[in-house]
Amino acid sequence: MRKLRMGMVGGGLGSFMGGVHRKAAALDGMIELVGGAFSSTEEKSKATGRSLYLNEDRCYGSFEEMILKEKQLPLGERIDFVTIVTPNHLHFEPAKMALENGFHVVCDKPMTLTVEQAKTIESLAKETGLLFALTHNYSGNAMVKQARQMIVNGDIGDIIKVQAHYLQGWMADELDEQASIKPWRADPTKSGIGGSLADIGTHADQLIRYITAMDITEIAADLGRIGEGRTLDNDGNLLFRMENGAKGSMTISQVAVGEENDLAIRVYGTKGSIKWEQENSTRLRVQFIGKPEQIYTPDGYGIYDNIREVSRVPKGHPEGYLEAFANIYKNFGTHLYTALENKTIEKPDYPTVHDGVKGVQFIYAAVESDKNNAAWTKPADF
Repeated sequence: MRKLRMGMVGGGLGSFMGGVHRKAAALDGMIELVGGAFSSTEEKSKATGRSLYLNEDRCYGSFEEMILKEKQLPLGERIDFVTIVTPNHLHFEPAKMALENGFHVVCDKPMTLTVEQAKTIESLAKETGLLFALTHNYSGNAMVKQARQMIVNGDIGDIIKVQAHYLQGWMADELDEQASIKPWRADPTKSGIGGSLADIGTHADQLIRYITAMDITEIAADLGRIGEGRTLDNDGNLLFRMENGAKGSMTISQVAVGEENDLAIRVYGTKGSIKWEQENSTRLRVQFIGKPEQIYTPDGYGIYDNIREVSRVPKGHPEGYLEAFANIYKNFGTHLYTALENKTIEKPDYPTVHDGVKGVQFIYAAVESDKNNAAWTKPADF
Protein backbone atom coordinates (compact mmCIF):
# COMPACT_ATOMS: atom_id res chain seq x y z
CA MET A 1 0.00 0.00 0.00
CA ARG A 2 1.13 3.50 -0.78
CA LYS A 3 -0.43 6.92 -1.03
CA LEU A 4 -2.22 7.74 -4.27
CA ARG A 5 -0.50 10.55 -6.15
CA MET A 6 -2.65 13.47 -7.26
CA GLY A 7 -1.91 16.17 -9.84
CA MET A 8 -4.13 19.27 -9.83
CA VAL A 9 -5.31 21.48 -12.68
CA GLY A 10 -6.31 24.92 -11.36
CA GLY A 11 -6.60 25.77 -7.69
CA GLY A 12 -3.87 28.39 -7.61
CA LEU A 13 -3.20 31.01 -4.94
CA GLY A 14 -6.47 32.57 -3.77
CA SER A 15 -8.63 29.73 -5.11
CA PHE A 16 -11.31 28.63 -2.66
CA MET A 17 -12.15 25.33 -4.38
CA GLY A 18 -8.51 24.41 -4.83
CA GLY A 19 -8.03 24.57 -1.08
CA VAL A 20 -11.20 22.59 -0.42
CA HIS A 21 -10.12 19.79 -2.77
CA ARG A 22 -6.65 19.62 -1.27
CA LYS A 23 -7.97 19.45 2.29
CA ALA A 24 -10.64 16.89 1.41
CA ALA A 25 -8.23 14.67 -0.51
CA ALA A 26 -5.72 14.71 2.36
CA LEU A 27 -8.18 14.06 5.19
CA ASP A 28 -7.87 10.26 5.20
CA GLY A 29 -4.13 10.12 4.54
CA MET A 30 -4.53 8.00 1.40
CA ILE A 31 -3.90 10.73 -1.20
CA GLU A 32 -0.87 12.98 -1.66
CA LEU A 33 -0.69 16.08 -3.87
CA VAL A 34 2.60 15.84 -5.76
CA GLY A 35 2.27 18.47 -8.47
CA GLY A 36 0.01 20.41 -10.75
CA ALA A 37 -0.67 23.12 -13.29
CA PHE A 38 -2.20 25.49 -10.78
CA SER A 39 -2.46 28.71 -12.79
CA SER A 40 -2.37 30.16 -16.29
CA THR A 41 1.40 30.77 -16.19
CA GLU A 42 4.36 28.72 -15.03
CA GLU A 43 5.42 31.52 -12.68
CA LYS A 44 2.07 31.56 -10.87
CA SER A 45 1.92 27.77 -10.84
CA LYS A 46 5.35 27.51 -9.22
CA ALA A 47 4.40 30.18 -6.68
CA THR A 48 1.41 28.05 -5.68
CA GLY A 49 3.65 24.99 -5.51
CA ARG A 50 6.07 26.76 -3.19
CA SER A 51 3.24 27.74 -0.87
CA LEU A 52 2.27 24.04 -0.75
CA TYR A 53 5.88 22.84 -0.26
CA LEU A 54 5.92 20.95 -3.56
CA ASN A 55 8.85 20.16 -5.82
CA GLU A 56 9.02 23.04 -8.33
CA ASP A 57 9.94 20.62 -11.12
CA ARG A 58 6.41 19.21 -10.86
CA CYS A 59 4.63 22.56 -10.94
CA TYR A 60 3.83 23.07 -14.60
CA GLY A 61 2.82 25.98 -16.79
CA SER A 62 -0.10 24.16 -18.42
CA PHE A 63 -2.16 21.03 -18.00
CA GLU A 64 -0.81 19.77 -21.34
CA GLU A 65 2.75 20.00 -20.03
CA MET A 66 1.79 18.28 -16.78
CA ILE A 67 0.05 15.35 -18.43
CA LEU A 68 2.77 14.73 -21.04
CA LYS A 69 5.68 15.05 -18.61
CA GLU A 70 4.02 12.98 -15.90
CA LYS A 71 3.31 10.27 -18.48
CA GLN A 72 7.05 10.03 -19.15
CA LEU A 73 7.83 9.29 -15.50
CA PRO A 74 8.11 5.68 -14.28
CA LEU A 75 4.90 4.07 -13.02
CA GLY A 76 6.21 4.26 -9.47
CA GLU A 77 6.58 8.03 -9.64
CA ARG A 78 3.95 9.51 -11.93
CA ILE A 79 0.61 10.82 -10.73
CA ASP A 80 -2.24 8.33 -10.47
CA PHE A 81 -5.02 10.80 -11.21
CA VAL A 82 -5.76 14.36 -12.20
CA THR A 83 -8.07 16.64 -10.20
CA ILE A 84 -9.67 19.51 -12.17
CA VAL A 85 -10.75 22.58 -10.16
CA THR A 86 -10.95 25.22 -12.89
CA PRO A 87 -13.90 27.35 -14.08
CA ASN A 88 -16.51 25.41 -16.08
CA HIS A 89 -15.13 26.07 -19.57
CA LEU A 90 -11.75 24.60 -18.59
CA HIS A 91 -13.04 21.17 -17.53
CA PHE A 92 -13.39 19.40 -20.87
CA GLU A 93 -9.93 19.65 -22.42
CA PRO A 94 -7.93 18.61 -19.32
CA ALA A 95 -10.35 15.74 -18.61
CA LYS A 96 -10.20 14.54 -22.21
CA MET A 97 -6.41 14.71 -22.40
CA ALA A 98 -5.97 12.99 -19.03
CA LEU A 99 -8.15 10.06 -20.07
CA GLU A 100 -6.47 9.80 -23.47
CA ASN A 101 -3.09 9.55 -21.74
CA GLY A 102 -4.03 6.97 -19.14
CA PHE A 103 -4.84 9.07 -16.07
CA HIS A 104 -7.92 8.72 -13.87
CA VAL A 105 -9.88 11.93 -13.25
CA VAL A 106 -11.66 13.80 -10.47
CA CYS A 107 -13.55 16.86 -11.73
CA ASP A 108 -15.64 19.68 -10.35
CA LYS A 109 -19.22 20.05 -11.57
CA PRO A 110 -20.68 20.67 -14.07
CA MET A 111 -18.51 18.19 -15.95
CA THR A 112 -18.52 20.11 -19.24
CA LEU A 113 -20.17 23.06 -20.98
CA THR A 114 -22.15 21.00 -23.51
CA VAL A 115 -23.91 17.65 -23.65
CA GLU A 116 -21.77 16.66 -26.63
CA GLN A 117 -18.62 17.24 -24.60
CA ALA A 118 -20.09 15.30 -21.66
CA LYS A 119 -20.86 12.31 -23.85
CA THR A 120 -17.35 12.43 -25.29
CA ILE A 121 -15.88 12.20 -21.79
CA GLU A 122 -18.28 9.37 -20.90
CA SER A 123 -17.27 7.43 -24.02
CA LEU A 124 -13.57 7.93 -23.28
CA ALA A 125 -13.99 6.72 -19.70
CA LYS A 126 -15.79 3.61 -20.93
CA GLU A 127 -13.26 2.92 -23.68
CA THR A 128 -10.23 3.30 -21.43
CA GLY A 129 -11.71 1.74 -18.30
CA LEU A 130 -10.35 4.68 -16.30
CA LEU A 131 -12.18 6.03 -13.25
CA PHE A 132 -13.94 9.38 -13.28
CA ALA A 133 -15.37 11.06 -10.17
CA LEU A 134 -17.50 14.19 -10.10
CA THR A 135 -17.38 16.14 -6.84
CA HIS A 136 -21.04 16.48 -5.95
CA ASN A 137 -19.88 16.61 -2.36
CA TYR A 138 -23.27 16.73 -0.61
CA SER A 139 -23.93 13.10 -1.52
CA GLY A 140 -20.91 12.25 0.65
CA ASN A 141 -22.78 13.29 3.80
CA ALA A 142 -23.55 10.44 6.20
CA MET A 143 -27.20 11.42 6.69
CA VAL A 144 -27.74 11.71 2.95
CA LYS A 145 -26.47 8.17 2.62
CA GLN A 146 -28.78 7.08 5.46
CA ALA A 147 -31.72 8.68 3.63
CA ARG A 148 -30.82 6.86 0.42
CA GLN A 149 -30.48 3.52 2.23
CA MET A 150 -33.85 3.94 3.91
CA ILE A 151 -35.52 4.71 0.58
CA VAL A 152 -33.78 1.87 -1.26
CA ASN A 153 -34.80 -0.54 1.52
CA GLY A 154 -38.41 0.60 1.27
CA ASP A 155 -38.55 2.01 4.82
CA ILE A 156 -40.79 4.93 3.77
CA GLY A 157 -42.68 3.01 1.09
CA ASP A 158 -43.12 4.00 -2.54
CA ILE A 159 -41.97 7.54 -3.36
CA ILE A 160 -44.83 9.82 -4.37
CA LYS A 161 -43.45 13.37 -3.99
CA VAL A 162 -40.07 15.12 -3.79
CA GLN A 163 -39.30 18.73 -2.90
CA ALA A 164 -35.88 20.34 -3.00
CA HIS A 165 -34.43 23.81 -2.83
CA TYR A 166 -31.01 25.40 -2.97
CA LEU A 167 -31.02 29.04 -1.91
CA GLN A 168 -28.12 31.48 -1.65
CA GLY A 169 -28.02 35.27 -1.46
CA TRP A 170 -24.45 36.18 -2.33
CA MET A 171 -25.30 37.60 -5.77
CA ALA A 172 -27.95 39.98 -4.44
CA ASP A 173 -25.43 42.56 -3.20
CA GLU A 174 -24.19 43.40 -6.69
CA LEU A 175 -27.07 42.71 -9.05
CA ASP A 176 -26.13 45.59 -11.31
CA GLU A 177 -22.45 44.64 -11.25
CA GLN A 178 -22.61 40.85 -11.45
CA ALA A 179 -19.49 40.69 -13.62
CA SER A 180 -17.44 42.01 -10.69
CA ILE A 181 -18.49 39.09 -8.48
CA LYS A 182 -16.79 36.45 -10.59
CA PRO A 183 -16.60 37.47 -14.24
CA TRP A 184 -16.73 33.96 -15.66
CA ARG A 185 -19.99 33.18 -13.83
CA ALA A 186 -21.76 35.90 -15.84
CA ASP A 187 -20.22 34.85 -19.17
CA PRO A 188 -21.99 32.07 -21.15
CA THR A 189 -18.75 31.24 -22.97
CA LYS A 190 -17.15 30.36 -19.63
CA SER A 191 -20.07 29.27 -17.43
CA GLY A 192 -22.12 27.58 -20.15
CA ILE A 193 -25.81 28.12 -20.87
CA GLY A 194 -26.73 27.77 -17.21
CA GLY A 195 -25.91 30.22 -14.43
CA SER A 196 -27.32 29.18 -11.08
CA LEU A 197 -28.53 26.03 -12.83
CA ALA A 198 -24.93 24.96 -13.37
CA ASP A 199 -23.59 26.22 -10.07
CA ILE A 200 -26.20 24.99 -7.58
CA GLY A 201 -29.03 23.47 -9.63
CA THR A 202 -26.85 20.53 -10.62
CA HIS A 203 -26.20 19.84 -6.92
CA ALA A 204 -29.95 19.71 -6.21
CA ASP A 205 -30.54 17.52 -9.28
CA GLN A 206 -27.83 15.04 -8.27
CA LEU A 207 -29.01 14.99 -4.65
CA ILE A 208 -32.55 14.12 -5.76
CA ARG A 209 -31.33 11.35 -8.05
CA TYR A 210 -28.91 9.99 -5.44
CA ILE A 211 -31.29 9.90 -2.47
CA THR A 212 -34.23 8.45 -4.43
CA ALA A 213 -32.09 6.15 -6.61
CA MET A 214 -34.24 7.29 -9.54
CA ASP A 215 -33.87 9.54 -12.56
CA ILE A 216 -35.77 12.71 -13.35
CA THR A 217 -37.57 12.08 -16.65
CA GLU A 218 -39.17 15.46 -17.44
CA ILE A 219 -38.64 19.08 -16.40
CA ALA A 220 -40.78 22.23 -16.64
CA ALA A 221 -38.62 25.25 -15.78
CA ASP A 222 -39.35 28.95 -15.21
CA LEU A 223 -36.01 30.71 -14.84
CA GLY A 224 -35.22 34.24 -13.68
CA ARG A 225 -32.44 36.55 -14.84
CA ILE A 226 -32.63 39.23 -12.17
CA GLY A 227 -30.44 42.30 -12.55
CA GLU A 228 -29.53 44.73 -15.32
CA GLY A 229 -27.94 43.05 -18.33
CA ARG A 230 -28.13 39.59 -16.80
CA THR A 231 -27.87 36.90 -19.50
CA LEU A 232 -27.63 33.77 -17.34
CA ASP A 233 -30.20 32.57 -14.82
CA ASN A 234 -29.70 33.38 -11.15
CA ASP A 235 -33.12 32.23 -9.93
CA GLY A 236 -35.67 29.62 -10.92
CA ASN A 237 -38.55 27.30 -10.15
CA LEU A 238 -38.83 23.85 -11.68
CA LEU A 239 -41.41 21.08 -11.70
CA PHE A 240 -40.21 17.59 -12.48
CA ARG A 241 -41.45 14.04 -12.94
CA MET A 242 -39.56 10.93 -11.87
CA GLU A 243 -39.27 7.54 -13.48
CA ASN A 244 -41.74 5.88 -11.09
CA GLY A 245 -44.37 8.57 -11.74
CA ALA A 246 -43.61 10.62 -8.62
CA LYS A 247 -43.82 14.38 -9.01
CA GLY A 248 -41.57 17.03 -7.55
CA SER A 249 -40.52 20.65 -7.39
CA MET A 250 -37.20 22.45 -7.12
CA THR A 251 -36.41 26.07 -6.30
CA ILE A 252 -32.96 27.56 -6.85
CA SER A 253 -31.70 31.09 -6.30
CA GLN A 254 -28.50 33.01 -5.71
CA VAL A 255 -30.32 36.30 -5.14
CA ALA A 256 -32.35 35.15 -2.11
CA VAL A 257 -31.35 37.87 0.35
CA GLY A 258 -30.34 36.48 3.74
CA GLU A 259 -29.76 32.91 2.60
CA GLU A 260 -26.27 31.45 2.91
CA ASN A 261 -26.19 27.86 1.64
CA ASP A 262 -29.69 26.50 2.18
CA LEU A 263 -29.75 23.17 0.35
CA ALA A 264 -32.60 20.93 1.54
CA ILE A 265 -34.63 17.97 0.32
CA ARG A 266 -37.87 16.32 1.41
CA VAL A 267 -38.99 12.93 0.11
CA TYR A 268 -42.53 11.69 0.77
CA GLY A 269 -43.46 8.02 0.54
CA THR A 270 -46.54 5.92 1.16
CA LYS A 271 -45.28 4.90 4.64
CA GLY A 272 -43.34 7.97 5.75
CA SER A 273 -41.10 10.86 4.79
CA ILE A 274 -37.54 12.13 5.22
CA LYS A 275 -36.17 15.67 5.50
CA TRP A 276 -32.53 16.72 5.26
CA GLU A 277 -30.98 20.20 5.42
CA GLN A 278 -27.36 20.91 4.50
CA GLU A 279 -27.09 23.68 7.09
CA ASN A 280 -28.05 21.14 9.78
CA SER A 281 -26.40 18.23 8.07
CA THR A 282 -26.07 15.80 11.01
CA ARG A 283 -29.86 15.60 11.45
CA LEU A 284 -32.14 13.47 9.29
CA ARG A 285 -35.80 13.94 10.19
CA VAL A 286 -38.02 10.92 9.56
CA GLN A 287 -41.77 10.74 9.96
CA PHE A 288 -43.67 7.45 9.81
CA ILE A 289 -47.45 7.29 9.64
CA GLY A 290 -48.97 7.29 13.11
CA LYS A 291 -45.66 7.78 14.92
CA PRO A 292 -43.82 10.78 16.39
CA GLU A 293 -41.10 12.40 14.31
CA GLN A 294 -37.73 10.67 14.68
CA ILE A 295 -34.38 12.40 14.37
CA TYR A 296 -31.51 10.28 13.09
CA THR A 297 -27.92 11.34 13.79
CA PRO A 298 -24.55 9.83 12.81
CA ASP A 299 -23.73 6.85 15.01
CA GLY A 300 -27.16 7.13 16.60
CA TYR A 301 -30.06 4.70 16.98
CA GLY A 302 -31.46 3.23 13.77
CA ILE A 303 -28.43 4.04 11.59
CA TYR A 304 -27.46 1.30 9.14
CA ASP A 305 -24.06 -0.24 9.82
CA ASN A 306 -22.58 0.79 6.46
CA ILE A 307 -23.58 4.39 7.19
CA ARG A 308 -21.81 4.38 10.58
CA GLU A 309 -18.58 3.76 8.68
CA VAL A 310 -19.06 7.01 6.76
CA SER A 311 -19.30 9.23 9.83
CA ARG A 312 -15.89 10.44 11.02
CA VAL A 313 -16.43 11.85 14.52
CA PRO A 314 -18.33 10.78 17.66
CA LYS A 315 -22.01 11.69 17.75
CA GLY A 316 -22.76 15.18 18.94
CA HIS A 317 -19.70 16.67 17.25
CA PRO A 318 -19.97 18.95 14.18
CA GLU A 319 -19.53 17.20 10.87
CA GLY A 320 -20.27 18.71 7.51
CA TYR A 321 -18.92 20.18 4.31
CA LEU A 322 -15.27 19.09 4.34
CA GLU A 323 -16.00 15.64 5.75
CA ALA A 324 -18.67 14.99 3.12
CA PHE A 325 -16.29 16.23 0.43
CA ALA A 326 -13.59 13.94 1.80
CA ASN A 327 -15.93 10.95 1.54
CA ILE A 328 -16.06 11.46 -2.23
CA TYR A 329 -12.27 11.33 -2.38
CA LYS A 330 -12.11 8.40 0.04
CA ASN A 331 -14.57 6.30 -1.96
CA PHE A 332 -12.87 7.24 -5.22
CA GLY A 333 -9.47 6.40 -3.72
CA THR A 334 -10.71 3.05 -2.42
CA HIS A 335 -12.02 2.24 -5.89
CA LEU A 336 -8.73 3.33 -7.46
CA TYR A 337 -6.75 1.08 -5.13
CA THR A 338 -8.80 -1.91 -6.30
CA ALA A 339 -8.27 -0.90 -9.94
CA LEU A 340 -4.50 -0.63 -9.45
CA GLU A 341 -4.56 -4.14 -7.98
CA ASN A 342 -6.60 -5.40 -10.97
CA LYS A 343 -9.54 -6.16 -8.72
CA THR A 344 -13.17 -5.14 -9.13
CA ILE A 345 -15.58 -3.32 -6.86
CA GLU A 346 -19.30 -4.05 -7.03
CA LYS A 347 -20.61 -0.50 -7.19
CA PRO A 348 -18.57 2.57 -6.26
CA ASP A 349 -20.36 5.03 -3.98
CA TYR A 350 -19.40 8.34 -5.51
CA PRO A 351 -20.74 10.43 -8.40
CA THR A 352 -19.32 9.19 -11.70
CA VAL A 353 -19.04 10.29 -15.31
CA HIS A 354 -22.64 9.15 -15.76
CA ASP A 355 -23.73 11.73 -13.20
CA GLY A 356 -21.74 14.28 -15.15
CA VAL A 357 -23.75 13.59 -18.31
CA LYS A 358 -27.02 13.68 -16.36
CA GLY A 359 -26.08 17.04 -14.85
CA VAL A 360 -25.38 18.72 -18.19
CA GLN A 361 -28.55 17.21 -19.68
CA PHE A 362 -30.46 18.69 -16.72
CA ILE A 363 -29.07 22.17 -17.48
CA TYR A 364 -29.95 21.95 -21.16
CA ALA A 365 -33.44 20.60 -20.53
CA ALA A 366 -34.22 23.36 -18.02
CA VAL A 367 -32.99 26.14 -20.32
CA GLU A 368 -34.93 24.68 -23.26
CA SER A 369 -38.08 24.38 -21.16
CA ASP A 370 -37.74 27.98 -20.02
CA LYS A 371 -37.42 29.15 -23.65
CA ASN A 372 -40.70 27.39 -24.43
CA ASN A 373 -42.79 28.89 -21.62
CA ALA A 374 -41.98 26.10 -19.14
CA ALA A 375 -42.96 23.31 -21.53
CA TRP A 376 -42.25 19.79 -20.31
CA THR A 377 -38.83 18.70 -21.59
CA LYS A 378 -36.96 15.40 -21.31
CA PRO A 379 -33.31 15.66 -20.15
CA ALA A 380 -32.42 12.48 -22.03
CA ASP A 381 -33.21 14.19 -25.36
CA PHE A 382 -30.06 16.31 -25.12
